[in-house]
Amino acid sequence: MRPGNQSSVSEFLLLGLPVPPEQQGVLFALFLGMYLTTVLGNLLIILLVRLDSRLHTPMYFFLSHLALSDVSFASVTVPKMLMNMQTQNLAISYPGCITQMYFYILFGCVDNLLLAVMAYDRYVAICHPLHYTTVMRDGLCVSLVAGSWVLSCGSALLHTLLLAQVSFCADSVIPHFFCSLPVLLKLSCSDTSSNELALFTAGAAVVILPLSGILVSYGHIGASILQVPSTKGICKAVSTCGSHLSVVLLFYGTIMGLYFASSPSNSSGKDVIASLMYTVVTPMLNPFIYSLRNRDMKLALGILFRNSILFAK
Repeated sequence: MRPGNQSSVSEFLLLGLPVPPEQQGVLFALFLGMYLTTVLGNLLIILLVRLDSRLHTPMYFFLSHLALSDVSFASVTVPKMLMNMQTQNLAISYPGCITQMYFYILFGCVDNLLLAVMAYDRYVAICHPLHYTTVMRDGLCVSLVAGSWVLSCGSALLHTLLLAQVSFCADSVIPHFFCSLPVLLKLSCSDTSSNELALFTAGAAVVILPLSGILVSYGHIGASILQVPSTKGICKAVSTCGSHLSVVLLFYGTIMGLYFASSPSNSSGKDVIASLMYTVVTPMLNPFIYSLRNRDMKLALGILFRNSILFAK
């Protein structure tokens, strides 16, 4: 399957979280609760957007895809981590590891691109409100979402195909709770220069470019607000952008934490903790941010609960 005289591996061992065994039970319950909250919260957002006609707008169309990406992103790593904590079976097959890495990259890229798309939507809504319905037409919204998924699939497939050419030595222990691409490259005993080049270039394309688009969009929004520094204008901007901006700060804040934690001067334990923030905490908090800060979402949620109570009676 992989050429060369290095010994290939059929499975890897995920060491999981760097915590004492006596704390495994408490952490299992904690992360199980967080995962269930993530699934229920994001699925609730998707349900509300589907059922409430007032939420059939570009912003909530993008939000429903972000919620789908978030729940999928968490589901790639957390169930396997919970199973390992419960059964103490740390093994993951080689195909299972590569598959997990593929979907982790896929949904991580989708999150990045959708946040940039949502920032552009907010820019059009505030800076060009009279042309909003013309610019953000249905065809463009579908194209932006489809493009985000296609580009993410391409990026994940590129890394997966390159990793399939890499040979692994007898050391198959992964000091992490999921199959991380940088960690897998460190375990390789073959040349990984092409993998590292792809990691750098694709990383720039799906992280730096969307982040630049977000910064440019909010730069224009800030400049537009400063031109008419009224209380009403500021309140409108906060109402329109507050939830999205909070998610952006949380998302990229954890990415920066993961980047700094992955530096050579830091331990793998800090890398794992930063990854937990990125893969577990952020997808769980996003539904709360959009529900608590968004009037339309709270109204739709109240109507859904009232209808459920009436139906139960």
